[in-house]
Amino acid sequence: MYEDDKNSYNDSMDSFIEDNSDEEEQKISEYYNLRRLQKHQMERKIRQSKIWFERWRALLRLIVVALMIYTGYRAINLHYWYLNKNIFNTGSNNSLEIVNNKIVPQNRILNALRRTNLPQTQIYKLETEEIKQNIMQLDPIEKVYVRRFWLPARLQIIIKEKTPVITISPGATIPPIAFFAKDGTLIGRDYLPLAPNFKTTLVLSYGNKGDDYRHWQIEKIKLIERFAKITKNYSGEDVEYIDFRNPTDVYIKIRSVNIRVGTFDESAIERVKRISSILPQVKMLDKPIKYIDLRWKDANYIKLADSNEKPAEEQKAENSNPNQ
Repeated sequence: MYEDDKNSYNDSMDSFIEDNSDEEEQKISEYYNLRRLQKHQMERKIRQSKIWFERWRALLRLIVVALMIYTGYRAINLHYWYLNKNIFNTGSNNSLEIVNNKIVPQNRILNALRRTNLPQTQIYKLETEEIKQNIMQLDPIEKVYVRRFWLPARLQIIIKEKTPVITISPGATIPPIAFFAKDGTLIGRDYLPLAPNFKTTLVLSYGNKGDDYRHWQIEKIKLIERFAKITKNYSGEDVEYIDFRNPTDVYIKIRSVNIRVGTFDESAIERVKRISSILPQVKMLDKPIKYIDLRWKDANYIKLADSNEKPAEEQKAENSNPNQ
């Protein structure tokens, strides 16, 4: 009997324990299921948040790009990018600056610029070749540089002019009527007088048919320029003018005396070098000198100014040719 009760009690306890175990397992299962559900819900919320964040970021990026495009479009169409339509009407405006023109007057440059077909386009798209070509048509112009500036749109035109080396005049006291540039270009009186800072050699010429300066070549220009420099170096005095009014009998005037050169060619340069030894003798004479005669290869003469004296009084200077 006792054994039966004991077994019954054990069975009851086992049943109770099993029931409690099932309940605990069920509670644990429900707890984990709840946690898993909460986890999935949290992950879904995070994914949805990411999706919305990406959408907002894409929308914001689109708005920024559209705003940049609009801003750029408005910026490139601002009136500050465009030149004033009347830019070439006057030189005194904030859109145009012309610099380094010392020979060509500004009004002549403006007249050349007015021939330019200036398109209504942004300054950075503006082609400047036509501007350069129009200014280059002016005789004294050697090169033209055009600089473009932004905001506001403006132009700076930098002029490089040809260098004057020889001025032409029919008389020593008459203002020059033309000048030669270093490259041999003959430029007329429209661009005269030259500024005092231009150091040129004055050449007297009537423009005779026998030696018309309008037909002089670059070689003769260079020869005259070299002749004047050598005369200055050997005499120590500036050349006041070279007289070509009689092309076969050329004179050169320095401060202290006239020099008769005669035929003007390469040999004239060698003959005029003798002036360095003759000039001291001239300064020692107490009589006025008409000219120093250097027409001959091996003889130097000093011509006195008194025309009443006999030709015999034409004194022969010592031969000072250093080659002899």
